Amino acid sequence: MTVRPVPAVSPALRRSARWLRWYLREVSGESAYDRYLVHARAEHPAAVLSRREFERRRMDQRDDRPDARCC
Repeated sequence: MTVRPVPAVSPALRRSARWLRWYLREVSGESAYDRYLVHARAEHPAAVLSRREFERRRMDQRDDRPDARCC
């Protein structure tokens, strides 16, 4: 059995992939929980919400302000 070497990925391609991942997480809102955790652990360590609770509150807030969105 012959083992083939894995080709190296160019730094530009890695940078582009990291940027694309960051962009998609920001647009989709997936990074909101990560930002919340940083804030909550620094300011309110005893009251950190689980991801499910966080998303539920986020959806409730969106539903409370239907005029704040386009659709």
